[in-house]
Amino acid sequence: MKAYDYLVVGAGLFGAVFAHEAALRGKKIKVIEKRDHIAGNIYTHEVDGIQVHQYGAHIFHTSNKQIWDYVNQFATFNRYTNSPMANYKGKMYNLPFNMNTFNELWGTKTPQEAMNKIAEQRSAAKITDRPKNLEEQAISLVGTDIYQKLVKGYTEKQWGQKATDLPAFIIRRLPVRYTYDNNYFNDTYQGIPIGGYTQIVEKMLDHPQIDVKTGVDFFDNKEKYLKDYPRIIFTGMIDQYFNYQLGELEYRSLRFENEELNVDNYQGNAVVNYTDAETPFTRIIEHKHFEFGKGDKNKTVITREYPADWKRGDEPYYPINNKRNNGLYKQYRKLAKQEGNVVFGGRLGQYRYYDMHQVIHEALLAVEHELG
Repeated sequence: MKAYDYLVVGAGLFGAVFAHEAALRGKKIKVIEKRDHIAGNIYTHEVDGIQVHQYGAHIFHTSNKQIWDYVNQFATFNRYTNSPMANYKGKMYNLPFNMNTFNELWGTKTPQEAMNKIAEQRSAAKITDRPKNLEEQAISLVGTDIYQKLVKGYTEKQWGQKATDLPAFIIRRLPVRYTYDNNYFNDTYQGIPIGGYTQIVEKMLDHPQIDVKTGVDFFDNKEKYLKDYPRIIFTGMIDQYFNYQLGELEYRSLRFENEELNVDNYQGNAVVNYTDAETPFTRIIEHKHFEFGKGDKNKTVITREYPADWKRGDEPYYPINNKRNNGLYKQYRKLAKQEGNVVFGGRLGQYRYYDMHQVIHEALLAVEHELG
């Protein structure tokens, strides 16, 4: 066997950034990936000239110029701005919640009118200054009408729990604006890589010091890998690594239903959220709009996204960072610190909801910690 300095488990964004940077520093890297492709959940592939986001919509956004410059080494980004729509029982509303939404719902025309309406509904619902759960937090932010139509059904589908049982912090990151601005993110930089995300990871891993093998499950030969490699970067589930010995962390999974249609434009927007409780999916993605209609003019590809309970063997997409799980993760982290030659990284290895720019940041920090 070649003398490798690192085994990287997982060819997603964290693993790819680490492997790339370590290779630039002269290290020899072996990357293994259990899926049959690289790029993890940001994997894209072409259908009818359209870049399809295989595992849900991914829009790159950051206010960190260092991270923006870093990722732009590997692709040219367009000027896509995330402006999703909400469909509530056939009625369309702008997201995130802004003056357009308030006008569509209440006919309010000024910020003060909208603020008065929300304050009136907050008072009627007897919401205190310290919301105890997601429902109270949402009503505090946007009032009862918006909560009932655009938050409650969507959120309960997404997490598989009642809004009154979900922690308040989940909804706090949702933008609320008293301007006519449909840009979902507040970040300085935003866009989609022209030609998809897979090319980014391909370029990161295209180095003579890096060997990549897909279709390989770390757990089929865990003990051998631990014995043969001096250092391991592990980006899978931290509780699975320890054979769930302290109990299972909870995750939400997703199911994607793709459909190719013989029309140029199905819904007029890349992302439409379905916020009523009765529609079983949370959103429909129309991929060609990420690149402004590029692709076959007589075809489009849509994806319906269905949240699902997670069980062993399913793909874990979202950590459920409630009190119970965060406490359990801290116990696993203590075990992880005792694993002298293993570094745990990424959304699953660190049991945290990371956006792409945060994953890159964490991977670069890991490189600095390891290699300086």
